[in-house]
Amino acid sequence: MKISMTSIKYWSTLCLLLPILLASCGSSTSSTTETAEEDSETIKLFNGENLDGWYTFLKDRGRDNDPKSVFTVEDGIIKITGEEWGCITTDEEYENYHLTTEFKWGGPAHAPREDKARDCGILVHSIGEDGAYNGTWMLSIEVQIIEGGTGDFIVVGDKTDKFSVTSPSADELQGTSFVFQEGGEMKTRNSGRVNWWGRSPEWKDTIDFRGPDDVEKPVGEWNTLEVIAEGDTIVVILNGVVVNKAFNVSPSKGRIQIQSEAAEIHFRKIDLKPL
Repeated sequence: MKISMTSIKYWSTLCLLLPILLASCGSSTSSTTETAEEDSETIKLFNGENLDGWYTFLKDRGRDNDPKSVFTVEDGIIKITGEEWGCITTDEEYENYHLTTEFKWGGPAHAPREDKARDCGILVHSIGEDGAYNGTWMLSIEVQIIEGGTGDFIVVGDKTDKFSVTSPSADELQGTSFVFQEGGEMKTRNSGRVNWWGRSPEWKDTIDFRGPDDVEKPVGEWNTLEVIAEGDTIVVILNGVVVNKAFNVSPSKGRIQIQSEAAEIHFRKIDLKPL
């Protein structure tokens, strides 16, 4: 049998490429398996259809009493009007997790903050009685969502060491607030706030405020806010940028609350991956 040079080159090339192709297939299979495993571990706190796994709490109304439909689900989105103050709260407590949310600001703000910065927050490690803080929220550690200040920490506690955060902070305060600074002096708060590193010193509580270093996207655009709570540490990531960190956080587990605080806000994703 006469074998042409073309055939020899073809089979030689195939022999060289075959191990690469097999390795690529193996890698693809492995990657697909890993993705599937990650997806199976993720807890979808929002199922895209309703508020199963959550209950509502409104100031002066209490639990699961929402006659004005402050909290609704439409087209796969949780819509919080902000018309009344309160929150949705998870039925379960959580610890050691990576929480990923996607949010955007919606329509108008409401009295008494109709001309103030749009305001909300994710309260983690929430424990105790509903409405223990100002008749509205459980005691907790807040990851602030507010125009110009998304990523701030607020200690929503009883001013004891039971509720506190410690963060590396800049020497200079912003008002009475610490400012997160990587490598800064460790400072502890059991009330008040620790601002994210880029919060403008000229911040004003006015609607549509934006600072020069803001990471949050303009009103109407979707943002990704992540909270990594592992042991007694919390890391906050906004649109891929680490904006704040806290250590020696107390408490270190609890329910998760999402506030209604006079501004309309939408959430389309609330996923929790256990660590």
